[in-house]
Amino acid sequence: MLRLDLARLGREGTVQVDARVPADDPLWEGLEVSFEGPVEVLLRVSHAGSGEIVARGTVRATLLQECRRCREPVRSRLGEELTMVFVPSDFPEAEDDGDVRLFKANAAELDLGQPVREELVLTIEPYVVCDPECRGLCPRCGANRNTETCSCTEEESDPRWDALRALKEE
Repeated sequence: MLRLDLARLGREGTVQVDARVPADDPLWEGLEVSFEGPVEVLLRVSHAGSGEIVARGTVRATLLQECRRCREPVRSRLGEELTMVFVPSDFPEAEDDGDVRLFKANAAELDLGQPVREELVLTIEPYVVCDPECRGLCPRCGANRNTETCSCTEEESDPRWDALRALKEE
């Protein structure tokens, strides 16, 4: 789905790659988020004068995550600019270092799926909250403090801190 025909790129010099990758595509397996609808990938891919291939564009999606305090669902929009550089594996001093990715020099296609996934993973906020004022879950009974009041008492103090507490009260 996110494949670039290198022969076409060679003929045209610049190729537009527009894809809507389904939310349940195997490319997204293992992510700790899910998507509401397809992930839109819009890339303009061109040859650089030095033999490199440069892909620039955007990735847009609606993320479905879990609030880190109360575990309620959180929906957020993601819109990120991408720039990816690819060099053939026989390129002088070619090294896959994260900023520059390698591909087989004699390949017919360039798979953009994994690099797009990697860039997407780096842009997703891992810890989201539903509201800055979210009160979270009660650590004793698990009640959502945003929607209900629990009858739990304050936690008993740890006796190991009594000596320090006595110093503070003096």
